Amino acid sequence: MAYGPHTAGERGRMLAALGIASVDALFEAIPEGVRAGGLDLPPALTELELMEHLRELASRNRTDLASFLGAGVYRHHAPPVVDQLLLRGEFYTAYTPYQPEISQGTLQTIYEYQSLLAELTGMDVVSASHYDGAAATAEAALMTCRATKREHVLVSRSVHPHYRETFETYFAGANLTFAEIPLLVEGPAAGTTDLAALEAMLADPARPVAGVVAAQPSVLGLLEPMAEIGRLAHAAGALFVAVVEPVSLAVLATPADYDADIAAGDGQPLGMAPSYGGPYLGIVACRDSLVRQIPGRLIGMTADLEGKRAYVMTMRAREQDIRRERAASNICTNQALCALAASIWLAALGPAGLHDVAATGAARAAELEAALAAAGAPRLHPGGYLNEFAVRVPDAVVVHRRLLARGILAGIPLAELEPGDPALAEGLLVCATEVTTPAEIGRFAKALAAELAPAPAGVPVEAVR
Repeated sequence: MAYGPHTAGERGRMLAALGIASVDALFEAIPEGVRAGGLDLPPALTELELMEHLRELASRNRTDLASFLGAGVYRHHAPPVVDQLLLRGEFYTAYTPYQPEISQGTLQTIYEYQSLLAELTGMDVVSASHYDGAAATAEAALMTCRATKREHVLVSRSVHPHYRETFETYFAGANLTFAEIPLLVEGPAAGTTDLAALEAMLADPARPVAGVVAAQPSVLGLLEPMAEIGRLAHAAGALFVAVVEPVSLAVLATPADYDADIAAGDGQPLGMAPSYGGPYLGIVACRDSLVRQIPGRLIGMTADLEGKRAYVMTMRAREQDIRRERAASNICTNQALCALAASIWLAALGPAGLHDVAATGAARAAELEAALAAAGAPRLHPGGYLNEFAVRVPDAVVVHRRLLARGILAGIPLAELEPGDPALAEGLLVCATEVTTPAEIGRFAKALAAELAPAPAGVPVEAVR
């Protein structure tokens, strides 16, 4: 049924007020070749036919693969309590809680999320409502520009390339600029941020830097010298943004520990299953001194007229619905369901459980490293890592596709994640978490060894593989 609340008479009066003859005149500025046209849809299906069609589409998905894919999205066990509570109607259908008197439950869940993430990151303030890690990181970078009144940001190539692509969109719209800090290609710190290059870029008097953005762990899984990056940034009067993977904070130093001003990242590992890009949860946290710059929803705890505990949206002047021309945020939703998932997951595991998740993932990754090295794929970089690392595989893209046929999703070829970087052309980025099993590691190593084994003399490679 078409949704059109206006009558023909109402439309006529609106067109007359605008001084135009038809609705088509509203779209004359859009070139005809790019205007929306009629939809070329197939004939309608019955309910039974549609269900069969959807079953056929679903059957194309592979669910039998031993997966070692990470690269920003990670598999973790979610206790059934997470999904069970999310299915409650009062949470599942909730939207932005503009009316606190009827939204106390939703407001409290967001407040609890903020409290848990503040404890996890060590930061003073956490906001909600960000779509994903890429948007959250770009918003964090914009915060540095507003706070310092500078217009240039430095972002390390340790940050996920999808995040850096999102920077291009955000910064172009705001008439701001950013530059990428290169990674070292040789030596014991190969693959991590080039500190000498960073120091030189910060010293350019023609381009004062608002903020420096680096990731821990990096997109290559490596542990970055975050304290030194932050020291260099602060010495140049810039703010420091740490892009973090939240589960890692159970065993790694927090952003507060190495004096970051802002923390950003993706909350997907906190109880949200990998999917086709979302819905996920962007994390933004900061020091109290930056609270007026942080975008998104902030929920505060107060007392009502009877002295009872109550929750409210606070500091609303930062948002577009109050002072649009001076808003710190363009966020239009609150991602409350994803934030609730993260809160339930963290509460169900507790500090010891979260530590076990991170530590078990690191142990599985060490087993994976040893197995792949024995199969003929040594690590690409020598530095420390947590549960994700790159291995050197000749003709990595082709081998990756061959391994799919053997039932192995062998991470992601770095030639596809970071195209144009010759230092990564033969890399596979692989990941292990607590749900990775020793049997899967053994399958991966055996399949990779078979792919890398030289063909017998006189026998075509294709015949062996």
